This record gives sequence, C-alpha cells and structure tokens, in this order.
Amino acid sequence: MKIIQQASYNNKDVEIQQREYLYQGFLKVEKVQVSHRLFDSNEYIPPIQRELIERRPAAGVLLYNDQQQKFALIEQFRIGALNDSDSPWQLEIIAGVLDGDESPEDCIRREALEESGCELKDLQFLYSFYPSAGACSEIFHLFVAQADLPEQGGVHGMPEEGENIQLHVFDYANLPELFRNQRLKNAPVIMALQWLQQHIAATASKE
Repeated sequence: MKIIQQASYNNKDVEIQQREYLYQGFLKVEKVQVSHRLFDSNEYIPPIQRELIERRPAAGVLLYNDQQQKFALIEQFRIGALNDSDSPWQLEIIAGVLDGDESPEDCIRREALEESGCELKDLQFLYSFYPSAGACSEIFHLFVAQADLPEQGGVHGMPEEGENIQLHVFDYANLPELFRNQRLKNAPVIMALQWLQQHIAATASKE
C-alpha cells in the first residue's frame, strides 16, 4: 500500500460562501457555509453548513524522570466531561493555551510551574495534531520532558483563573493499571503515556 505523504487537496480546493460569528468569548463559534472538491473529480460538493469552534493553539507536556522511575499527571474538573458516567474530574498531562505570540515551548514551561511547581529538562517534541477537527480549530503541540518530581503530589493552579489542580506522581510500574482502569479519557495523555511505555521498553533493552 502506498504511504500518503501529503494531503490529496489543499485550502485552494475549498470555496467559502458565507461565514458569521454566532458567539465570541474565550471560544468563538462560527457558522460557515462551504463547498469542497470531490475525490477523483474536478466537481465540488453542494454547499454544506457547519459550526466551527475557534480556539487558540494549545500545548502539553508529560513530566517523567528515569532516575526516579516516576511520571506525573494532573487531575482537574473539566466541563467537557460534565456528563461522563464516571467523573468530570479528568487525569491529564500538564497543558495550556498559548498566550498571544507565546511559543509552545514557553507555554508549557509556564504551565509546568503553575500546575506542578516543576522546571523542565530535556524537552522533547512529539506531535502536533487536531484533537477534534470535526468541529474545532484547535491544534495541540505535544511534548515530553524530564523533571525532578516531588515525592508526593499537591494542589496547584491559579485560583484567580478558577484552577484547582491536583498533581499525582506515579511509579512507572503503575502504567499498565492506568491503561486498564479506563481513567485515561483524552488523546494527549493516552498518546504521551504510550510514548512513555515505548521509552521505558527501549531504555530497558539497552541495559
């Protein structure tokens, strides 16, 4: 099977007939009418209407420490999980929205201090991806970084911004159970911990 190196079409193959804001706040919601090119054809699909949630780029980082054999996750209330059958308090990696022209690296260094009190070392970029491209414009930049982790977690965040964040410190040995117990329910934390599993295995094979 041929590996797809690039997209079949680009933004020149989309015609925007109309767009208007339905709401403008921390998030923006647009109503957009578009027509786009059909695969294997020069024809365009009849106009369709979609709602687009606009959100600034975000970045996140998994904190880990090979010497301590530990990694850190945070837990906080998430409105998007309000109807979750288990809990709206979600386990996540440290993350935040880029502030102005802030770089993803500067964003996660700032967020790491605010949400864990940790300074990052050996920062490594993994992926940039759209968490929910079916409706949202947000692009997420995912990193991992070594850090000196505390022996126990604690409560962090910016209270003036409504943040109440619990830091949890896990042993590497806890990884299999975390994947089994269905507490991981967002893409960045699952992707980052899958990377950590591979990193642990690769490190062990070299010893």
